[in-house]
Amino acid sequence: MPRKYKLGPDVKPEEKIYDSKGNLVDENYIESAVEDVHRQLGRGRPSLTAPGKTSPEIKARVPAELKDRLQQAAKEHGQPLSVFIREALERHLDEAS
Repeated sequence: MPRKYKLGPDVKPEEKIYDSKGNLVDENYIESAVEDVHRQLGRGRPSLTAPGKTSPEIKARVPAELKDRLQQAAKEHGQPLSVFIREALERHLDEAS
């Protein structure tokens, strides 16, 4: 099975690279390092649905002016755009029912 991560083209095949602790940086080292990062950080954002579940996405095209207004409002509220839009949709649906 081909490795997903490998030394870049700027490293000559015969060249040996070492980390700050003197460990040889080869394909095995890179694979292990990537696995360590994934283990420590997890993969992706936490689900909004349930642990281990993928949250559904909704995509919509909007006029540039509306996008600008949404981005500005999210910034003013100190929220990421996705959180601001999600909360605005929830408020709108709560008011409509």
